[in-house]
Amino acid sequence: MLSTMQDGQLSLGRLLRHGTTVHSESEVITWTGSEARRETYGELGKHAAKLANALRSLGITGDQRVGTFMWNNAEHMAAYLAIPAMGAVLHTLNIRLFPEQLVFVANHAEDQVVIVDGTLVPLLAKQLPELKTVRHVIVANGDASTLPAPDGVQVHSYDELLAGQPDTFDWPEVDERSAAAMCYTSGTTGDPKGVAYSHRSIWLHSMQVTMTDSMRLAQHDKALAIVPMFHAMAWGMPYAALMVGASLLMPDRFLQPAPIAQMLDAEKPTFAGAVPTIWQGLLSHLDANPQDISHLREVVVGGSAAPPSLMHAFEDRYNVPILHAWGMTETSPLGSVARPPVSATGEKAWDYRYTQGRFPASVSARLIGDNGEELPWDNESVGELEVQGPWIAASYYGGKAGDEPDPEKFHDGWLRTGDVGKISPDGYLTLTDRAKDVIKSGGEWISSVDLENQVMAHPAVAEAAVVGIPDEKWDERPLVAVVLKEGQSVTAEELREFLSDKVAKWQLPENWTFVDEVPKTSVGKFDKKRLRAFHSEGKLDVSQL
Repeated sequence: MLSTMQDGQLSLGRLLRHGTTVHSESEVITWTGSEARRETYGELGKHAAKLANALRSLGITGDQRVGTFMWNNAEHMAAYLAIPAMGAVLHTLNIRLFPEQLVFVANHAEDQVVIVDGTLVPLLAKQLPELKTVRHVIVANGDASTLPAPDGVQVHSYDELLAGQPDTFDWPEVDERSAAAMCYTSGTTGDPKGVAYSHRSIWLHSMQVTMTDSMRLAQHDKALAIVPMFHAMAWGMPYAALMVGASLLMPDRFLQPAPIAQMLDAEKPTFAGAVPTIWQGLLSHLDANPQDISHLREVVVGGSAAPPSLMHAFEDRYNVPILHAWGMTETSPLGSVARPPVSATGEKAWDYRYTQGRFPASVSARLIGDNGEELPWDNESVGELEVQGPWIAASYYGGKAGDEPDPEKFHDGWLRTGDVGKISPDGYLTLTDRAKDVIKSGGEWISSVDLENQVMAHPAVAEAAVVGIPDEKWDERPLVAVVLKEGQSVTAEELREFLSDKVAKWQLPENWTFVDEVPKTSVGKFDKKRLRAFHSEGKLDVSQL
């Protein structure tokens, strides 16, 4: 092999040493409800060392899984660093999973230790006796005595456990291809599936987030990480921030519009990331309680597409640009970001911003048609998106049975995303739907996402979700579930008329229902499976026009 270059491991231990020394004055800031508690990255390095020593004392000596059942805060950030850097595997447990799913993922991953925030103890306590491999629970930011210990499980106070530990740790040399962290999918179509990220994949993904045309995090930034640290590794923001020295603002459990607005006012972050439902709620709050948020140079939205009306509202009324991003647990998660090309200005730039974005160099993409053929990037041909790259999963974690690729999700070394869309010649992805959510009516396809965006453009509508329901004549027709803004009113007839010049006549929905809230998944996406179930069970009051 012709090369004159050194070969160093891209490990999270290396990233920890770098970020907590070179960027020792940057901060992780945890919101407490009315003010912030602050910890510099230098202090965070010592904090992580104490945690690593404590975990060693509990028998974590190899690649055992250590679960976190936590909000976004400094203690969770210390776990993000200490657990993988010491050679163990961080497993971020989704606090919003259904109880049976939480039990499944903890047992499937074989978690041996769980770190839990005090306010979440009541949630964990109900399932703890069913967690077969957990031997230790560490209670942070709360009273450990409030958690009853099942037989064979020891409960520890986080502060007391760390109090006597050294603030240095001999971080081992870890193989960059070994597992560093695990996330499980939200399990909307069956048991959640485990994805084990390697040190190398996290490192390369962090470089994408910071150094390419993606989030563009830099040392001068203060990033508000609203996206949960249990949701696809908070989109890579914690590690990316450490890499470049950006400070992190952690909201802990204060995720409602009013406290988020208070955080924005007090800390003036320059960057933020969260799912669209968070920004919809914040927009309503700001419209009722105006404040200057122009310190936000950019907001990244992922998890599901942001309605164009939401993007325009933030830019026009608050001078804050919203940037679309696409990804999934299996892609670490960022797969594309909708930053327009330099040549695009005005309305042309908006056309690009409505897409899910352009793929970076390390992500290869292709579209596969109904007959298995690869489709061209012509911004017209629609097929299922498949992706490949160094931070994209090649299989799911199979536990003791191994990691055999699931043919429903992996195809000749490519990840089948389940997303349907088109790609432009210059590499911009536009998703029209999830494969399971596309509505087939009279042999023609209707995009539920397009209909949702058009309905949510109405000034009286807060949220709208569209699903296909059975129809004797057309096979399927769209059903629109609408949540109205507080104090607003509009009829189904008026909404249908509002759509009449925006979509083809045959796509106009006849079926409408008004609901207090659209059901959502554990990560804040519209739960269309539950919405379809509500309809089939007769739980929705449907008007047919």
